[in-house]
Amino acid sequence: MSIKKTSLSWLLCLTTIFSLFLCRPAMAEVSWPEAAPIQADGGILIDAESGAVLYEKNADQAYYPASITKILTALIIIENCDLDDMVTFSYNAVYNVEAGSSNMGVLDGDQLTVRDCLYGLMLASANEAANALAEHCAGSIEAFAEMMNEKAEELGCTGSHFANPSGLNDENHYTTARDMALITKAAIENPVFVEISSARYWKHAPIKRYPDPDDPSNTVYAHHAMLKKNDSRYYPGVFSGKTGYTSLAGNTLVTCARRDGMTLITVILNGHQTHYQDTKSLLDYGFGNFASIPLSEVNSSYASIEKDMTISGLTPSPVSSLTVDSDCSITLPAGADFADTEINLQYDLGPGAPDDAAAMLTYTYGGHNAGSTYLRTTQAAQPADLPLAAASLAAAEPVGIPEPTTKAADSLPESVSESADGASLSSDNASQEEQRLSSSEESSSDEEPAPGFSIPSVFWIAAAVTLILAALITAAVMVKIHLEKKEERDRYQRMERRKKRLQEIGCSQEEFDRLMKERRDSHSS
Repeated sequence: MSIKKTSLSWLLCLTTIFSLFLCRPAMAEVSWPEAAPIQADGGILIDAESGAVLYEKNADQAYYPASITKILTALIIIENCDLDDMVTFSYNAVYNVEAGSSNMGVLDGDQLTVRDCLYGLMLASANEAANALAEHCAGSIEAFAEMMNEKAEELGCTGSHFANPSGLNDENHYTTARDMALITKAAIENPVFVEISSARYWKHAPIKRYPDPDDPSNTVYAHHAMLKKNDSRYYPGVFSGKTGYTSLAGNTLVTCARRDGMTLITVILNGHQTHYQDTKSLLDYGFGNFASIPLSEVNSSYASIEKDMTISGLTPSPVSSLTVDSDCSITLPAGADFADTEINLQYDLGPGAPDDAAAMLTYTYGGHNAGSTYLRTTQAAQPADLPLAAASLAAAEPVGIPEPTTKAADSLPESVSESADGASLSSDNASQEEQRLSSSEESSSDEEPAPGFSIPSVFWIAAAVTLILAALITAAVMVKIHLEKKEERDRYQRMERRKKRLQEIGCSQEEFDRLMKERRDSHSS
């Protein structure tokens, strides 16, 4: 049998053993609550802390997003630009928008800080601000669109493609409710984004059209009605979100709300003038029927996993230290018992996984995903070090196994223990001791074997060594997978950098490949 097949066999063995310790059969006493259907074509409700999907409708169907696109635009700008940098509005940024679309009244040549532009982007949904920020960050709208798609892929999005920073109509610009929820989840983890998107209004610097600093036209106001206390659609707990509308997209709406220690995100796509009503229904359903539960408070396996994935006192810490996020949580129906959840260990990680992720723990309740978290490596051995570590672990005493003792050893006089420090027994004492030991062994020859060397202990020692070796092989597989993923990402980044350089010099990939082939043929000749 090959080494690869042996490693996979050990991996399957470890996974089975791990499941025996961690998993419980799902016998849910509290059923998953039913939600009233929304009228929009697509939508989703997730818990931002656990990632649990509480409701979905056509969540993986692609729709035009309209201006909720600006959530991704704002996140990229905040991560890559200084808020105090000055942005100059180009002619293209100001006029490369649809007539009558949202704007903040700037003209080409106007200058505002990145911060002012972000408030205009998120509150007034200003499309010229989106274009100007894109050009400021990436040099062109097209280059910024590439950054948007790279960021979306990094966050785990699988059904989206972005062509511009504003969300204006484009057949190549689309997203899904699930992807938009992932993007928003990442955005509200950024405190700057939350500060900007939660504002009701913002007064920016004077511009050409309104040169008077006190002109009220220099103030932008939030469009999201659920943020405004004087609006009938106001919803207590809403702290962030974004509106959107185009003729092709219909009404789109993203809303974030926090209550009773739980943060919910709703996404509505292709709404039919019922986007606020749909959002309210989903938030009422989420807050009224679910609870967010910190795993550190309820999961009996959490402490074991946090301490290097310890199983019955055995730990693979010489090879790898695995930890679970201390603030992770899951979402269960109100009144549900955590004991009714199932826990699954998953090694196949998506593109949005952290670089230090070794595996994923997924929690399910009654067939519904209740949340997940990553097992992260804090200290990983190199593959070349694994055989040495395995040998040292196999030779070492297993953790949690008592040191074997015998009745004879327990009865040794103090003089014998002193001899371990370098003192030697006199020949008479040694002779007496040998006789005493001999008689002791003869007198106990009919007794049961000493506890330290009983058959059950030997069995557990063998089982312990087997588990440790299985853990070592698993760690080696995970390290190998991690290195392969890293190599693949590096190769992809190199290709993207080359593609960008080719675009800058006006050379297509096909032309470059043809030139390289001609050069190789010439060299061969």
